[in-house]
Amino acid sequence: MGWLWSLIVGGIIGWIAGMIMGRDLPGGIIGNIIAGFVGSWIGNQFLSGFGPEMGGFYIIPSLLGAVVLIAIVSFILRQMR
Repeated sequence: MGWLWSLIVGGIIGWIAGMIMGRDLPGGIIGNIIAGFVGSWIGNQFLSGFGPEMGGFYIIPSLLGAVVLIAIVSFILRQMR
């Protein structure tokens, strides 16, 4: 049941980051979940764990990492067009 909670929280983090940036990663819900998971990893690597934790994710670093990830991926996709 823990993995399901992690998927839900990762998807929500990716969705909120997409709302902040005004764009989403390709792939819909799957893209949001991936952005949440990878953004969580990025955020926790650079900012370490602080703030509230939910589903194994520290919310503030995870959200900041997901925003950075979406910005980088959007930039790369824009340059490839």
